[in-house]
Amino acid sequence: MSWRVRWEEITFTKDMRSSCMMNRLSISSAMSAKMEHGWVCWTPTFSDNPYSELLSPETENVYRFVLTGTYKGNTVAVKRVYKQKKIELTRAVLFELKKIREAQHENIANFIGACIDAPNVAILTEYCPKGSLQDVLKNDSLDLDWMFRYSLINDIVKGLNYIHSGEMGTHGRLRSSNCLVDSHFVVKLTDFGLPSFRHIESLDCAEDKDLKKFLWKAPELLRLPVCPPEGTPKGDVYSFGIILQEIILREEPFFPFRGSLSVAEILTRVRIRECPPFRPVVPKDTCATGVMSLMQSCWAEDPEDRPDLGQIKAEMRILNRGQNGEVNIMDNLLSRMEQYANNLESLVEQRTAAFMEEKKKSEELLYQVLPKSVAEQLKRGKSVEPEYFDNVTVFFSDVVGFTNMCSLSTPIQVVDFLNDLYTCFDAIINDFDVYKVETIGDAYMVVSGLPDRNGMLHAKEIARMSLTLLKAVTSFKIRHRPEDTVKLRIGIHSGPCCAGVVGQKMPRYCLFGDTINTASRMESTGEPLKIHVSPSTKIALDYFGNFVLIPREEIEVKGKGKMQTYWLLSESGSTKVPASPVVQTRDKKDGKKRR
Repeated sequence: MSWRVRWEEITFTKDMRSSCMMNRLSISSAMSAKMEHGWVCWTPTFSDNPYSELLSPETENVYRFVLTGTYKGNTVAVKRVYKQKKIELTRAVLFELKKIREAQHENIANFIGACIDAPNVAILTEYCPKGSLQDVLKNDSLDLDWMFRYSLINDIVKGLNYIHSGEMGTHGRLRSSNCLVDSHFVVKLTDFGLPSFRHIESLDCAEDKDLKKFLWKAPELLRLPVCPPEGTPKGDVYSFGIILQEIILREEPFFPFRGSLSVAEILTRVRIRECPPFRPVVPKDTCATGVMSLMQSCWAEDPEDRPDLGQIKAEMRILNRGQNGEVNIMDNLLSRMEQYANNLESLVEQRTAAFMEEKKKSEELLYQVLPKSVAEQLKRGKSVEPEYFDNVTVFFSDVVGFTNMCSLSTPIQVVDFLNDLYTCFDAIINDFDVYKVETIGDAYMVVSGLPDRNGMLHAKEIARMSLTLLKAVTSFKIRHRPEDTVKLRIGIHSGPCCAGVVGQKMPRYCLFGDTINTASRMESTGEPLKIHVSPSTKIALDYFGNFVLIPREEIEVKGKGKMQTYWLLSESGSTKVPASPVVQTRDKKDGKKRR
């Protein structure tokens, strides 16, 4: 029995989400290998999808995808059948299996095999990665012209005609969710045959969660106590008419009543023989007259008034000529491919533009966390080696009385105060060739001379920035304590240091060396509203000859002993040095961006 499959012979994907994503692809995704892994922005409806099923018979409105697995090296769809007992291999069941095994056509999903051992009773069929016709019609990003819609309809007609003219005789469960789309855009019918594997369908006994599938059932079948699992040929034609409405309007069956009536109310009106019969409303200007006429004849109340598949095929042949002239399969295919290539190209352009915008935002955020030169190395996958700098100038500041302010303020008020203060500082330092290293509480640390070296300008840039910050805090207002003023204490020191990126999770650009410690000592031994300068920084500033400094009495500096330090008072106006070349270049770039 080559059809028989043992459950343990099927290899299932461990990560069900990754296998599920393959069922959520649209037709346009066939053009892109990346989209084959689920990179699409639309989500199919799961509740009536051949690739979804109830987690358990008792669970309402909770669906999962039909299992996808590998059997003998091929990807297959595995639809479980909730049977309480093992299926007995009677003569009738073997005949059903023989018929479905022999059913081979380009527009039906191939039967792979069946597992008949409870509790894992399942049917294995060909896997169609593009989802169902229902999913395609609900994908608003796809522009389905009538050439392509006629192609979809033709595929359904050919598949249904093969079933009707063969040993199967009928489909019985035809609906848009059972019309699958393979990787070559071909519609394939599935979920037919094997009535012994199916549940009994009865509208009177159906639960609310199962009613939707009856929307495609012919009215004469809905009136029966139990719907025959194999259906009837004329019942299939009625189902085809409902699918035509879905294709024409790209809406759910029985549009526009789905918004105002429940599924149960719609089915009741279909059953009670209204005059005229209760059917979907399709405006005349939405399709060709021939298509409208075919659809209405297919869902006629009297089964004898419905056309058979031979008549439908003949009518479709006429409609195809009216749409495309003399039918040429290759021209039709090439035209379809060109249309969807153009559609995909437009979609890719939109996604690329959105991606570049997000990339730009990410880079801007990265450049605020790390120096641009360092960030570029990390983006290229390179490791950032520690770098030694011969001469830089380091700035430290803190707020005198900050601890006392915290004890008298709420945490939110403290955060708001620091955010206002640092926002003010950040706006000011942008005018200077400096790099903001970090903030820790009320401490603010800035350096000049790295990561981009600037010769002897580092001391001048930090000095000018310090004077500007000191002037700014005199007019700074504390929101929750407007009567208080910010007493900023600043320390500056120049010397060598080492810089590098530390850590992999939330990496930080850090400075190391005695220069950092000395700059911190300059700040901690300074006084409110004054700029405390070390001897090395004083020598660097004297080079420019335009900064006013006065000596301070010798002080004891931890780890340094006695040290002669200085107060930076101002920059001489008559000999004020222009902005550094780095800042001038940056200003020009910013001006071009604004223009």
